[in-house]
Amino acid sequence: MDAYGASNVTAEDDLMAIQTVGVIGAGQMGNGIAHVLSQSGYSVLLNDVNQEALERAIERVRKNMERQLRSGKISEDEINAAIGRIKTTLDLAELGKTDLIIEAATEDESVKQKIFDSVLPHLKPETILTSNTSSISITRLASRTDRPEKFMGFHFMNPVPVMQLVELIRGIATDQDTYNSCLEVVNSLGKTAASAEDFPAFIVNRILMPMINEAVYTLYEGVGSVQSIDQSMKLGANHPMGPLELADFIGLDTCLAIMNVLHDGLADTKYRPCPLLTKYVEAGWLGRKTQRGFYDYRGETPVPTR
Repeated sequence: MDAYGASNVTAEDDLMAIQTVGVIGAGQMGNGIAHVLSQSGYSVLLNDVNQEALERAIERVRKNMERQLRSGKISEDEINAAIGRIKTTLDLAELGKTDLIIEAATEDESVKQKIFDSVLPHLKPETILTSNTSSISITRLASRTDRPEKFMGFHFMNPVPVMQLVELIRGIATDQDTYNSCLEVVNSLGKTAASAEDFPAFIVNRILMPMINEAVYTLYEGVGSVQSIDQSMKLGANHPMGPLELADFIGLDTCLAIMNVLHDGLADTKYRPCPLLTKYVEAGWLGRKTQRGFYDYRGETPVPTR
């Protein structure tokens, strides 16, 4: 029995047995991470600076689990047990008692550094510290902590309950035991781990974001409309979602942030963010989460905005 009254989750004998996980950030990624961890038997302590965000996160987890219930993937009892494993807190210091911390705050390095600075004094010496960053240097984030050997990237894909891949990114100082412990967690979730080197945007976004950025350039230069670009990639390349539709789903601010990391980190003009992408972000048209992006989502059916 663990600290929160849930059953233990075992790891290999020579690895740290992760039982309790702190998740920092209750947004789209954070609530998804809490969902899959609790469903797999881990005790989760979910933190955010906003109580309403925490309440929305628990409600979102319940709704997503009820969707799984309707498709026969989970039972009502399993939902109640999983929800019972998630506790919430506004106090970052409370996460100090957990075995593993997954930071899932906004994709802003200064915000992440402030979070790590705040939580570090409260951690157990053996606590593993990780970031769900999709692009920021793990080595640089780790260097600001007291445990660079116990720090690594733990990048889930969105939406977390559906997507099967997790990128594991070692910084220059990350030790093998830390990697193995995180790998064991990924395996216990029934997901697949991809090991990535610590270079800007890692694997998935190093390939995906330039494609999205090029789609925005194609729109910007008048080669095609929003509808024709997305339709072409769905029907011509068999993509399940067009690149502009996907950008809206991810969040245009996140896309721009990752392109800036690529451009700054690799100093190659091929990663220059499209001015139109910047303009949409400046307008606050960030995609689905603001109801407008490359599509307008305020009506019954999304309508292209260009």
